[in-house]
Amino acid sequence: MKHIVMFNKFHAGAWLTAALLGACLGGQVHAAPVVSAATPLVIGESFNIESKVLGETRHINVYMSRGYALPADAPLPVLYMPDGGLREDFLHIAGLLQVSVDNGTMRPFMLVGIENTQRRCDMTGPTDNAEDKKIAPVVGGAAQFRRFIREELMPAVKQRYRTTGETALIGESLAGLFVVETFLREPQLFDHYIAIDPSLWWNDGKLLTEAPSLLEQRAAKPQTLYFASSGTAGMDKGSAQLSTLLTTRAPQGLRWHYQPLPAETHATIYQPAALQAFRTMFKPPN
Repeated sequence: MKHIVMFNKFHAGAWLTAALLGACLGGQVHAAPVVSAATPLVIGESFNIESKVLGETRHINVYMSRGYALPADAPLPVLYMPDGGLREDFLHIAGLLQVSVDNGTMRPFMLVGIENTQRRCDMTGPTDNAEDKKIAPVVGGAAQFRRFIREELMPAVKQRYRTTGETALIGESLAGLFVVETFLREPQLFDHYIAIDPSLWWNDGKLLTEAPSLLEQRAAKPQTLYFASSGTAGMDKGSAQLSTLLTTRAPQGLRWHYQPLPAETHATIYQPAALQAFRTMFKPPN
């Protein structure tokens, strides 16, 4: 009998709660809301290039960050990025571009992300270090990847979109190594270079050994370079060495900025460093 009494008290309480709720709603009983079918969330567009240079199909993602005032047909400068797949870093950088343009801390830009197929091949130059060669079946494809960007991707972007002719390149880790190597070996390819925690230890740091002569050979040209290093052990050594070199041997016309971020790790540095780079290099004119 005890259990039956408790059961009845429960139902009495539930009935009273329902009655009070009905009174609060004016005695009306509301039907469940109608929910529509889900639709894709579109933030940009993509296309494929059947690359003859690389002998494969490369998938390209594009995002326009115009802000509120720029007309929809106004030409844009272009920021190219390796690691540009939707499951890589494309969405992270697109979000930083959008918020930075909207809040007025950087100029409008178009983002062109290059999705990876063999990342460790595309991002690296040749190496004589046996440990380096263990990271992938094939390494040392950076020159070929640059050729793809120069001869196939850039012309395709210019044909498909209205661009200003101003270009930039951003990358982190091995992609940061690719940015620095491009800056040194083919400086005319981009106007701006952003290298975040670049893996300058590659090939026992040979790129930095060659850097003085490469800097001496280049013609004077207005350019910007931003590079940052994290507090992860060993990642700041190469960047600090590059900073020391540029202090005395920066080519004429180069505006550069090195930013150590010791509170960040190799896994966390990309977004905060990219945000600082955009504010430093792409600040809107007054």
